[in-house]
Parts: sequence; C-alpha cells; structure tokens
Amino acid sequence: METLRWKNGALELLDQTLLPHKINYLTLTDYREVIRAIRRLAVRGAPAIGAAAAYAVVLAAIEAARAGEEGFQGRLAAAAAEIAQARPTAVNLRWAVARQLKAAERMDGERPERVIEGLVQEAAALSAADAAANRAIGAHGAALLRRGVRVLTHCNAGALATCGYGTALGVIRAAHAAGKIEMVYAGETRPLLQGARLTVFELRQEGVPVTLITDSMAGYLMAGKGIDAVIVGADRIAANGDVANKIGTYSLAVLAKHHGVPFYVAAPFSTVDPGTPGGADIPIEERDAAEVTSFAGVAVAPAGTAAWNPAFDVTPHGLITAIVTERGVFYPPYGFQKQEAGGSEFEVQGSRFEVKETGDRR
Repeated sequence: METLRWKNGALELLDQTLLPHKINYLTLTDYREVIRAIRRLAVRGAPAIGAAAAYAVVLAAIEAARAGEEGFQGRLAAAAAEIAQARPTAVNLRWAVARQLKAAERMDGERPERVIEGLVQEAAALSAADAAANRAIGAHGAALLRRGVRVLTHCNAGALATCGYGTALGVIRAAHAAGKIEMVYAGETRPLLQGARLTVFELRQEGVPVTLITDSMAGYLMAGKGIDAVIVGADRIAANGDVANKIGTYSLAVLAKHHGVPFYVAAPFSTVDPGTPGGADIPIEERDAAEVTSFAGVAVAPAGTAAWNPAFDVTPHGLITAIVTERGVFYPPYGFQKQEAGGSEFEVQGSRFEVKETGDRR
C-alpha cells in the first residue's frame, strides 16, 4: 500500500484518517490542498510529510507557470514558504521544501516547464531515497536485537509514515524477517489512536505478532511481562540528540530507564536538525482540544471541558540508548553539526558504529 504517489500531474495521498476501515486515495492538484491534508493528518509521519511537501512544491510550480515566465521563481518561493509552515515540529517538511527550492534555483533561467520536470524528478528521488534509507535503518536496528525479543513501540513509524518500509517498524519488520520477534506491543497512542489504527494494521498485514495495549499500561507491562526494547521514530532530532516524537514518547523513555530497558530511536538522517541546539528549541505543535474531548465526532468528555493537546513531546538525549539511522547506529554522546553554513552534509561528534554482529547492546 503506497502512502503517496505522483500520477498524471496530481498527487495521490492515502487518507490515513479513514484507516483501518477504509482505503481511499485523495487526488490533489493544488498545493493548498496538500497543506490542508498535512494539517488534518491525512498524511502524517515526518518522512511522508516531507515527500508530500516536495510534491506540493511541484503543484505550486505548475500554478506559478500558468502566470507566465516573468516572476515565476518569486511566485514559487512564496508558495513554498506557505507549504513549509503546514506543521511546525517535523523538520523533514522544511527540509524537503528547501531541497526543492535549491533544485529550482539551479534551473533558474530555464523555462518553467523544464523546472517543473526537474522538481518532479527531485521529489521522486527524495521518495526513493527515503524508502532505501528505511531498509538500511531496519537492517542496522535489527542487528541490535537478539532472538525472542518482546518490543514496545509507540504511535506509527511504519510504511504509512514514510515512503516505504518504515523506521521503527522497519527495524521490527527486519527483525521479524530474521526470526527475532516474539511479540510487538503497540501502544494505542491517544488522542488519535495511530498505534491502534495504523501500527496494528500494518503489523497484522505483515504477519508480525502484535498485541495492542492502552498507553497507561506500559509501565505495568515492563514490570510484569518484561520488555526487551522500546523502539520509536522521531519527528525531529536536535543537535545534542534530544528527540521530538509523538506525545507519550517521553513517558515511555522514563519508564524504560527505570526498568533497564534499552530505548532506541529509529529515523532517517533527514530528521536530524543540526540547526536546533536542543529539545527546548524544538517548536511543539498544539492541536485542537476537540481531538482530546471527542473521537470520530463522538464526545468523550462533558461539553465545555478544557483540554490541552500537544501533539509531540521531547525525550532528553540522556534517556536514549542509541539513535539508528541509515548511516549507522549512534551512541552517546550525541553531536550533530553542519560541516559548513548552508551545507547539507553533517559531521558527527560522538560514537558511531556500523552494526554487523547480532546481539543486544544494553
């Protein structure tokens, strides 16, 4: 099942708000429609949002071209700025938009039609690279796990959140293929139940043994049945290794620390933001209180109830055992910095290991 695809000059997005009960693709031909789809979580997950944003820039370029060659780049840049603001926390969105703008700048002076072709190619390359990166993440992460592990995951960091295979679920898929998974426990992930609706859906399709728990059961699960590893994704990784992820991740990290359970973050390098020094500098999106006081249009709290609804929290780097990327596995002390101002490559301060041997590093 594809999360998104480009077809006949339109972006087709799997509407994840309808899963697992209905599979429906939205056909979007206006970049503003993509922004709305991102904001209402029809597409979600940092890598998938980035890819959707890249194609939104293509749609913006098509619109800008209709007004003629003069001022084309300026109109495109203005629309791209709107796209980049669709959601604040996941850094992949701004990263993908910036990548598309750089591609357009390299083609400055070309006819708009040629720029559009180049942007389509760039978006396709970005999507393909994400899918490949996820498989590498899966291989690196699976090598950390011994046979017979019981794993806890949170929210959805699978194929639905990416351009294919998944990050945290990519690790689980690779470990399952290697015969290492005894059971995956999926937290339901209130208030929108991405764990229940999406993660369980994906794992059942893959034939991976999965048990759904409510978010409040995690501590008792670790103390009682025993968990061998917690594996989550990330929406932004700060330069010092602090991680923003779906609300509830921080609580799991604290519980894992108390129970001596390794806590792994799996994410592509595009999620690393060396321009953000630490977790306190990450903007945390706050969403409509109605997501907490109701579900699927049905009220679950008395009318007029006040609710706080941050979509993400920040897990301090001291609670993270390792960060698994397509470039390898990083252990503390974490340090991600740009090589030079405006550069896209990173120099890494800290410990990096290309994991080759199987085993559980605790």
